[in-house]
Formats: sequence, structure tokens, C-alpha cells
Amino acid sequence: MKINVLYKNITPDEPLKVFVEDRIGGLEKFIGQGPIEARVEIGLPSKHHRSGRIYYAEVNLKIGGKLLRATCQHEDLRNAIVDVKNELQKQIKKFKDKKRDTSRKPQV
Repeated sequence: MKINVLYKNITPDEPLKVFVEDRIGGLEKFIGQGPIEARVEIGLPSKHHRSGRIYYAEVNLKIGGKLLRATCQHEDLRNAIVDVKNELQKQIKKFKDKKRDTSRKPQV
């Protein structure tokens, strides 16, 4: 799995990059084979926010020709990343079920 991490309005550091690669890279066991590319964008929506620091995480996951996308906002950056991972995990399961169901349709 190829993971591209982009940072917006925050300074990148190595432990955060390792955390992102660990969480998002863990989705690979649900996907299986094929070319997989993940574009992860994390950061602050703006330099200032009325209700304090609100972080966001957004992941665009390309599986073959399909695109799965999830976003999440949270007060803690690591919790936002975990929430995005959980959302993508649900989408992957749904995608695989659809793929399996279409193969079971009778031929006309």
C-alpha cells in the first residue's frame, strides 16, 4: 500500500507520520490484493477557530479504479485519524459485499 501524507497548517513530525502509516496501513488486511493508494490529509482547517483547535483528517483510498473517501473532525488529531480509519473500514466491508453480491447474480 502506498500512503501519501499531506499536512495543512501543522508542522509534520516523525511520530505522527508513523502513527498515520500504522493506522491507515492496517486497512490493507481488509482490502486484499491489487494496487492500493491512500492519500491522507491531516491538519487544521484554519489557523484560528472559534471553539478552539479542531483538527481534521481526510483519506482518499484508491482500490483499483474505485475511490473510497472519509473525513472526520475532532479536538484531538489522533482521534480524528482513528475515526477516519474506522469509517474507511466500514466502507471497505460494504464495497467487498457489493463486489461479492454482483458475482452471484444469475447470467441472462
